[in-house]
Amino acid sequence: MSKILVIDDQKSIRNTLRDILEYEKHEVVLAENGPEGLEHFEADKFDAVLLDIKMPDMDGMEVLDKMMQSSPDTPVIMISGHGNIDTAVEAIKKGAYDFIEKPLDLNRLLVTIRNGIDKKELVNETKVLRRKVSKTYEMIGESEPMKRVKEMIDKVAPTDARVLITGQNGTGKELVARWLHEKSNRAGQPFIEVNCAAIPSELIESELFGHEKGAFTSAYKQRKGKFEQANGGTIFLDEIGDMSHAAQAKVLRALQENVISRVGSDKDIKVDVRILAATNKNLQEEIREGRFREDLYHRLSVIIIHVPSLNERKDDIPLLTDYFNNLICQELGVQPKTFDESAVETLKSIKWTGNIREFRNVIERLIILGSDTITEEDVKTYAMPLA
Repeated sequence: MSKILVIDDQKSIRNTLRDILEYEKHEVVLAENGPEGLEHFEADKFDAVLLDIKMPDMDGMEVLDKMMQSSPDTPVIMISGHGNIDTAVEAIKKGAYDFIEKPLDLNRLLVTIRNGIDKKELVNETKVLRRKVSKTYEMIGESEPMKRVKEMIDKVAPTDARVLITGQNGTGKELVARWLHEKSNRAGQPFIEVNCAAIPSELIESELFGHEKGAFTSAYKQRKGKFEQANGGTIFLDEIGDMSHAAQAKVLRALQENVISRVGSDKDIKVDVRILAATNKNLQEEIREGRFREDLYHRLSVIIIHVPSLNERKDDIPLLTDYFNNLICQELGVQPKTFDESAVETLKSIKWTGNIREFRNVIERLIILGSDTITEEDVKTYAMPLA
């Protein structure tokens, strides 16, 4: 059942709309003027609003303005016996969901209300999903090394500068890349991730730049590569230190000229892509050994962000413990466990070779195997032998 606010200065219309909407199983609140309608609107949550335009004291357009300021996702359907095209266009520009002329076509009105409510529900679901995604990629930590990383992200994200993210496996390099994208002007565009280490060297060019039909034996149809898929957004080249020399040369060209060509084609394709790269290798050493192009390194490393290992930020372990405890227990459908001080201190004493990835696994193991209150003994039993 939906809750609908009806604002109209004509009592007969208010009552008629109430009778129809209540028959359709909606809850209805009536207001005879703009100020009264706004009072109801501010005091309660409504799934939709029916708003007359011509009213004494405050007309519907003014009421619409105030409603859009406080709750822009609520569908407001304007109704008027004095409407024209210009009025309808102005109402829609101000944020109204639709405009219906009097005398009202009740079938159209009911369909419009249903569609407006459906849209609001979709918007709310999208917001919930986005919050879940943001929580999934939340950056936890208030230690000095993490503060420096966050400050760098805030400074660099709004630019189109290329960023090289360095750090050990499991430290959260992908997380840094995602936040650089989310805080950038490209946030509404694609974020395409490529794990260069997971793709065979003979397929990396096709994966990045696409291929034409018949370019090689299994190329049965034309295929867009990751660069084209990321056009307008961000491409994240994870473990770029494992990329073949041939692919490195093509990436360098893409950086220099903002053009790519598919495998099996000599046609240039313009792309607008921000490139973020990450590696757990020492690229300077890779350059000396002839495994990585120096010119590509200098193109990629306009900004370098080093992600600290967990051993470099052990002050964050209490925060990380709370975060993963709540997250994992929510996933498992159980109440969060309690970690006593001795347990947290023991976690801080461990040498974490697998960083955040290993730490999360240990917390999950403790939640599953430990008691309701996780103690130092639990940590020694289930975590220390694997540390």
